[in-house]
Amino acid sequence: MAKDSVLDEAYQRANLAFSNEMEMLTFYLTDDQLYGINVFKIIEIMECPKVVTKTPYSHPVVKGNIDFRGHPISLFDLAEGLGLPTIDYRNTLSYILVCEYSGTIQGFLVSRPNMLINKSWSDIVKPDGALYDRSYLTAITYHNNVPIQILDVEKLLVDILGIDTSVSDELVQQGRLLSVDQHKVLVVDDSKAACSMLSAALDQLGVSHVVMNSAQEALDLLARELKANDGQSPFTLIFTDLEMPGMDGFTFTRKVREMPALDNVRLAVHSSLSNKSNWEKAQQMGADEFVPKFSPDRFAEVLLKQIADSAKPRTVVTAKAS
Repeated sequence: MAKDSVLDEAYQRANLAFSNEMEMLTFYLTDDQLYGINVFKIIEIMECPKVVTKTPYSHPVVKGNIDFRGHPISLFDLAEGLGLPTIDYRNTLSYILVCEYSGTIQGFLVSRPNMLINKSWSDIVKPDGALYDRSYLTAITYHNNVPIQILDVEKLLVDILGIDTSVSDELVQQGRLLSVDQHKVLVVDDSKAACSMLSAALDQLGVSHVVMNSAQEALDLLARELKANDGQSPFTLIFTDLEMPGMDGFTFTRKVREMPALDNVRLAVHSSLSNKSNWEKAQQMGADEFVPKFSPDRFAEVLLKQIADSAKPRTVVTAKAS
């Protein structure tokens, strides 16, 4: 590929974040249905090695460890995690999606990758109903009239590995000294696992909060609150995810910053897309802080810092384009 073509492709991918679009890799498991995952999470796609080192007493979905660039990473069978027939990686050709989630690297076993497609987040919808609320399906979209299911991999990892939702006593005490109970936080995230963790942490800290599962609904709430409170927002701080059906967190952040009445409301991104380039893009949209998902103490530290700084005018930091 020519150098100019490589640069053009890199530029287009970098700017997906600014156009409410996602590039996803579609892939198959053992049910011949199409699934999708954000390519920003993928480090590498590789054939599954025949040598997988079993970890004693591990969850059945964890097939063991594999070597990735000289380091062991856990291998998860996505099919088995969804209740499908397991992938026979020892006797058939199968593949691994090596992904970064919240600063950690895991391998996800799939039957085979399919193709890369670009989709607007407005074309990605969250299914309704109690059945979906209990499932690992977070959203669905269509390509050439074929459904593509987008998995809530975060919830799957939490269910398999567990998660510590507790905030350290030291940080809880710091919160009391800051009178955090006088502040209100808005959480915007479509992930059930993330919302549960954030709500538990905020409850421990004694912070009043509202959880919204849709960026558009959160914007509507902010507008209503401003109208009802003479142009004053009741929220000191907003935490937003990046990957959300309908409207992504980059677009949500930009729209919040387009509302002058919210100039001094702090906004922190809380995402499993924890690489540096996503933080830089979030800064360009107007975010004040970035917190990797499922780190209760780090979340609490950012919360307390932003609350402590809330009496001061917001400092606008412009990140360099990546």
